[in-house]
Amino acid sequence: MAAAAGTLRSLARCSQLMVAGRFPGPPRRALHASVPAAAQVTVRDALNQALDEELERDEKVFLLGEEVAQYDGAYKISRGLWKKYGDKRIIDTPISEMGFTGIAVGAAMAGLRPICEFMTFNFSMQAIDQIINSAAKTYYMSSGLVPVPIVFRGPNGASAGVAAQHSQCFASWYGHCPGLKVVSPWNSEDAKGLLKSAIRDDNPVVMLENELMYGVPFEMSEEALSKDFVIPIGKAKVEKQGTHLTLVAHSRLVGHCMEAAAVLVKDGVECEVINLRTIRPLDIDTVEASVVKTNHLVTVEGGWPQFGVGAEICARIMEGPAFNHLDAPVVRVTGADVPMPYAKTLEENCLPQVKDIILAVKKTLNM
Repeated sequence: MAAAAGTLRSLARCSQLMVAGRFPGPPRRALHASVPAAAQVTVRDALNQALDEELERDEKVFLLGEEVAQYDGAYKISRGLWKKYGDKRIIDTPISEMGFTGIAVGAAMAGLRPICEFMTFNFSMQAIDQIINSAAKTYYMSSGLVPVPIVFRGPNGASAGVAAQHSQCFASWYGHCPGLKVVSPWNSEDAKGLLKSAIRDDNPVVMLENELMYGVPFEMSEEALSKDFVIPIGKAKVEKQGTHLTLVAHSRLVGHCMEAAAVLVKDGVECEVINLRTIRPLDIDTVEASVVKTNHLVTVEGGWPQFGVGAEICARIMEGPAFNHLDAPVVRVTGADVPMPYAKTLEENCLPQVKDIILAVKKTLNM
């Protein structure tokens, strides 16, 4: 008992000395102000956030399409929205693109802001008369009296193993038509910012997403996560600075270009990578400024080569001031000029791969 009492007295004495500052205590941890870490958000969740925020912001906004309500969407983009906003604003439609697209266009003419979801843009061909002749041309034909604020959105281009009728890229199809705006996001920031801008725009906007990107996570800054975040339509983004060659792409192929650029660094080649973000209106100024700096250009897209996005960029560069700065012909990397095969190995050979981009870069630079 005496020994225990002595130990307790010693501990108490040490505590008194520490409080008095005569005996050093454990070191105190310094407080550091750290920058908030960027959140990892999938493209799917970024689109869901954008829809939720715009539905909450404007009661004129509503979503319609096949399985968007009770099933939460074929790709779960509209997950939870039907439970939150109900039948009047999240509307399941029959399997009739011509019908529900016509309803959406009429609602836009009447002053609402519909978001018309296609399960895939291949099915939008069933409704192309409504999109082109009704949505795209009415504002012009009415002398500006009848705006059509509508968003047509859904997965575009090749997925995996869905063959010829479900693998087309519609960027050049819709990018060809005056009266439409056409956007094509790559990452989560693109998806959220462009969708919010499209919903707020008074013109019909075609938003070409990519099914293979829905589950891919990307870092999103605190700014991009805010409800006020939008990306202006018609403005490209330089994803990577470079000095030797310009790579221009949209949608999923931007990621391929970033991978190719990372490999080419080992060979001493610094590629500048431009994410178009918007197909119409095309931000040719950003592309021209890059070409003036790098003197070489390679365009990359998943669609067919003839009359494609890359072909348009080539023509605009040739017609503009950047042409005189080119040290080599522009090279296009595109999908193969055939209907998409079903066999996996043939499908891979029909779509641009990272190795194809690297080969095109080395060809352009004469390496």
